[in-house]
Amino acid sequence: MTNAKSPASLTKDNIQTTLVSMTLPMLVGMITLMTFNLVDTFFISMLGTVQLAAISFTFPVSFALISLSIGLSIGTSAVIAKALGGGRLSEARTDGQVALGLSAALVAALALLGYLLTEPLFTALGASKEVLVYIRQYMDIWFCGAVLLVLPMVGNAVLRAAGDTKTPSIIMASSGLVNAVLDPVLIFGVGPLPALGMQGAAIATLISWIFGSTLILYLLVKRDLISTGWISITLLLSVCRKVLRIGLPAAGANMLTPLAMGVLTAIMASYGAAAVAAFGVGARLESLACLVVLALSMTLPPFVSQNFGAGLMSRVQQAYRLCGRFVMLWQLGVYLVMAALAWPLASLFSDEPDVLTILRQFIWILPLAYGLQGITILTNSSFNALHQPGSALLLSLVRLFVFYLPFAWLGGKLYGVVGLFIGCVIANLFTAILAWNWFNRALRRTSEEALL
Repeated sequence: MTNAKSPASLTKDNIQTTLVSMTLPMLVGMITLMTFNLVDTFFISMLGTVQLAAISFTFPVSFALISLSIGLSIGTSAVIAKALGGGRLSEARTDGQVALGLSAALVAALALLGYLLTEPLFTALGASKEVLVYIRQYMDIWFCGAVLLVLPMVGNAVLRAAGDTKTPSIIMASSGLVNAVLDPVLIFGVGPLPALGMQGAAIATLISWIFGSTLILYLLVKRDLISTGWISITLLLSVCRKVLRIGLPAAGANMLTPLAMGVLTAIMASYGAAAVAAFGVGARLESLACLVVLALSMTLPPFVSQNFGAGLMSRVQQAYRLCGRFVMLWQLGVYLVMAALAWPLASLFSDEPDVLTILRQFIWILPLAYGLQGITILTNSSFNALHQPGSALLLSLVRLFVFYLPFAWLGGKLYGVVGLFIGCVIANLFTAILAWNWFNRALRRTSEEALL
């Protein structure tokens, strides 16, 4: 199960070979996990429309905790990878220990708040009393086990910081498999096991978290990637500040995307239910079409941080430019395939003429910008890896609220739905140009400071 790259390999081995060997396992893990998540939603949908509505209501709330967990994992990876790149192995182990404890404490506090405010929170989101019954059945268990959600995420970040992406992908996939296997058993009952419905879905998720947490903690201790001794309060607070300095802005940036997508969905609603339905399907296709970019955005940062810690800024620049060129070419290929298959792709999801027309327009226009969008995503993750979280957060704000939403709104006002899609493409073009130049300037500045 071990495939960890040593600090020396990330700072000395061939850049392209290293990035490919790190990205492929992560891509496989993400595809597998996404498949199992779809299975999870499918089984819940079999309970009925009210239960499916209940699980839909939980997404914004659960995503808040997931965003915090992702942000903390980004901060953890950046801090540990920089220490490893600088050859400070003891510091990296201490950072890992504190990051796990800090993440557990923060998520536990937020989960407790959510548990206590479940009814007013979901009522404010528009849940009816009938739906709220099923929300409580699911979220009461979910909140109680939320600490076990963050441990595998931050633990996997420790492994990625050391250059190992194969083990995190195995943990992600195996945890997803546990959830998918237990879902039908606990939801519908088998033999002596009663049908638990929504509670069964939550318990299946909880057991998968327990499995992932146990496995990741065992591996981290076995590989001596985290320290297990007592540390001073002064050192504890110092490491917490390091992780939070990157983790909190990264969590904030993660929360901006669903916020912006909510606004964009409201804009789409002005064009009718068919437009909203088509946009919803298109968004799901986009998540699949950009999987390679998302995998790279998780494997490039440890490479950047280790070489940053070692003072090898030329390797950081080479890796960033290599990944940028690759995603532009890769996403162009993805666009050509999607454009050629627009008719059968759209027909898979609907047989309503209005939905089909808008969905095909989506497929023919928006994927043109996925390569440009990839540049922005990689730049954002690289800024965090370079310990410049403020720049990453600002880039996310500019992308979504200066370019994306205003251009989409203006395009829609001028030319309807097609204009809205074209506005999104133009926004991604401007953001990618800004991101590319901004990060290269930051690299030059960081390199000059290192020479002083």
